[in-house]
Amino acid sequence: MPYDLNQPPSGQHRPRPRPPLARGGAFLTIAALTAVTLSGCGGSSGPGAAPAPGGPEATGATASAAPSGSASAAGGPGEPGTPGTPSDAKPSTPARGPLAGKVVVIDPGHNPGNFRHAREINRFVDIGTNRKECDTTGTSTNDGYTEAAFTLDVSHRLRTLLEKQGATVRFTQDGDRPFGPCVDERARIGNEAAADAVVSIHADGSGSGNRGFHVIHPALVKRGAADTAGIVGPSRELAERIAGKFVRATGSAPSNYVGGGTGLDERGDLGGLNLSTVPKVFVECGNMRDAKDAALLTSSQWRQKAAQGLAEGIGSYLLG
Repeated sequence: MPYDLNQPPSGQHRPRPRPPLARGGAFLTIAALTAVTLSGCGGSSGPGAAPAPGGPEATGATASAAPSGSASAAGGPGEPGTPGTPSDAKPSTPARGPLAGKVVVIDPGHNPGNFRHAREINRFVDIGTNRKECDTTGTSTNDGYTEAAFTLDVSHRLRTLLEKQGATVRFTQDGDRPFGPCVDERARIGNEAAADAVVSIHADGSGSGNRGFHVIHPALVKRGAADTAGIVGPSRELAERIAGKFVRATGSAPSNYVGGGTGLDERGDLGGLNLSTVPKVFVECGNMRDAKDAALLTSSQWRQKAAQGLAEGIGSYLLG
């Protein structure tokens, strides 16, 4: 399927170099690479990039045919999906626990039905700084395991872990609607829930050899409907906590192609972040287009570890 990076014009997206991250009991020490190569779902592009499908807010998504594994079931190849509560239902009733009273919105990146609705997801919406397409189809592994299936599976596992700690959890979508929601509605859902934290789950679509996870947090943006001044600091804190716990739980290294080895990437061009009024991050759990990362992402055992790392990072942030 056609692929677009959802990047600003060349030279405008240059992540700031940062020292290795020490937070949440982990120390990220991967050195920055001198050349940044193609990234799919929310990453960066550079010389020698090779096309790959998908992106969290990539432009020009089309949907001429259904990719293999694109059903709304959230399991990997040969694995049944986990049924979920519809996203428009009332937030879950939490048990007692350390996160009682906290509201977490989980945003599973993309919708399994997006590929059937090219016209709808290609329509432009206001993201504050400019207008972009409603959504994209997302990427997939070379064997056809889709990002939409991955994000729902990890999101279900994450919800279970957070609810066990007493949190109230709401989804932006659970494969329970034909397509979307658009990026502006995804932000609005978190805002209207007065969420203590919003985490958007993704997997990247970069070139082979690009490996690892990174957490995208909002840059300072004040333009049009976008004003991230109140959430830049808290969102950065949320990103650091998640990155620190994720590396410990999964054993995965921070991205070797985005973020200079910190596992963090600041962005000012994503509507899902620009329009948020509550702390929010995107988590690129790995690169679906790299065979070694794909082997992890398609493993149910690894996805449970990913959910554990996310839950620990969110809990660490919420508890201070």
